[in-house]
Amino acid sequence: MPRDHRPAITPVTHAQAQRATDANALSLGLAGWLTPTTLVTLLPSPNFNDRPDDTAITLLVIHHISLPPGQFGTTHIADLFLNQLDLAADPWFSCLEGLRVSAHFLIDRNGHVTQFVSCDQRAWHAGVSSFDGREQCNDFSIGIELEGTDTEPFTDAQYASLAKLSSCLRARYPLLAVRGHSDIAPRRKTDPGPFFDWRRYAGLANWSEAALPPQT
Repeated sequence: MPRDHRPAITPVTHAQAQRATDANALSLGLAGWLTPTTLVTLLPSPNFNDRPDDTAITLLVIHHISLPPGQFGTTHIADLFLNQLDLAADPWFSCLEGLRVSAHFLIDRNGHVTQFVSCDQRAWHAGVSSFDGREQCNDFSIGIELEGTDTEPFTDAQYASLAKLSSCLRARYPLLAVRGHSDIAPRRKTDPGPFFDWRRYAGLANWSEAALPPQT
């Protein structure tokens, strides 16, 4: 499948984001892939493996990513997840040499959703992690990357798409909790960071208080 080259980012209002989301309702097929729409692109990554047998998918993990750090609207995130990143494109990329990672989904600043791994498969997003006494969160979680940083707010379009995607996933899988990467790997990670509005997201996606990280 060809790589995604979308236009430069333009500001999107909350009303525009909501209309776009409503017009592009998300649908998850039997194989764990979203149906492509104007809101959804599929770019299958080689960085996945099978989940352990009879493992229920009970955890949703929210991340953020930008490549290079603080720069938005590039193809570098997709390139990284597809093992196609040009290390010469930026000096910072030298630290990524040999890295093999992926997430199930990426939501860019315009709210566009790109899926890299079937939800039925184990994406390589969480690394060394634990939740509720269980290690290896990749085994039983779905990972969503938001294009962003620790230092600036996420967009209205991202919240709208994240809520729509979360509802779609909860209709298929027995997701009992949602956490940030920092909650399951607190010594290593800070994402989704202080600018992620957990209350806003929970309201849009209809998460219960018990499903959220403590003290959000």
